Amino acid sequence: MKPANSRIKTMDRVLGADVAKASVVLFDPVSGRTLSVPNQAAALIEALSPFASYELMVCEATGGYERAVLAAATALGLPAHRADPAKAKNYIRSHGGAAKTDPIDARWLSRYGQERGAGLPLWAPPDQDRDALASLMRHRQSLVVVRAEAKNRRAGPAPEALRSLLEAEIAFLEDHIARLDRTVGELIGDNPDLAQAEARLRCIPGIGPVAARTLLALLPELGRLNRRQVASLAGLAPHPRDSGQASRRRFTGRSGRSGLREILFMAALSAARAHPQLKTFAQRLIDAGKPKRLVFTAVARKLLVIANAVSKPAALQLT
Repeated sequence: MKPANSRIKTMDRVLGADVAKASVVLFDPVSGRTLSVPNQAAALIEALSPFASYELMVCEATGGYERAVLAAATALGLPAHRADPAKAKNYIRSHGGAAKTDPIDARWLSRYGQERGAGLPLWAPPDQDRDALASLMRHRQSLVVVRAEAKNRRAGPAPEALRSLLEAEIAFLEDHIARLDRTVGELIGDNPDLAQAEARLRCIPGIGPVAARTLLALLPELGRLNRRQVASLAGLAPHPRDSGQASRRRFTGRSGRSGLREILFMAALSAARAHPQLKTFAQRLIDAGKPKRLVFTAVARKLLVIANAVSKPAALQLT
């Protein structure tokens, strides 16, 4: 991403919120006061009420434990930003921050919001069905990883006692994954918007039910971004690493939302056989002597760009 040319606008009244499972530590930069609040809806609304007129509240994504404080801020009309933990950590490191406690983290989050708040996206309550879909598909991905590990151990030199246990584990995981797939299918079937979005994606040769549902779950921005933005989010954009006279090879995958690249690679393998244009494109790269990994990365990116295009509203597709 190129550095912005616009002048950075700062904020003064930005509440920092460091979230843990049981409590939330708040830092008020105006008074310099820090307070700890139980991570419960009623307690958070009471604690945040005096700060309802502030410009912003910043917290980090902490595996879902931040939802209560974000909901409380929304109920009070307090704008909030859910920061990417990696970005917040890099910001703290850039200022030499080394000590780590909950009150210190809350101070850093407040400062992060003061300096960058004007350019940070505000948090909005997610669609409940999409939120549930994302949770289900991420759980499915974790089960698939465990199943693959069990299959690899079964294929190795294992004693018969262990092999029988692995067979039972694999059967259990496959049954659980099948139940998950049925639950996801019912969820999408009961939501006309999700059902229509899935049908659009399934019309693309190479994109099956797992790929379509993963894109809907983990890339809700699909159809609202341009091709470069969507490729970057999926970790399929080759970022430059040039410096001085050195022009280095560009790599993908250094960033991007987890869980997308793997699914898109599998879809690319299928699309390179089933999609007429992508099949020709892949063969042209192979004939040019390109490495297989580069070929399927390029196919995956083109496949994602097609998925992004078909996911746009009809009015946008005509422009």
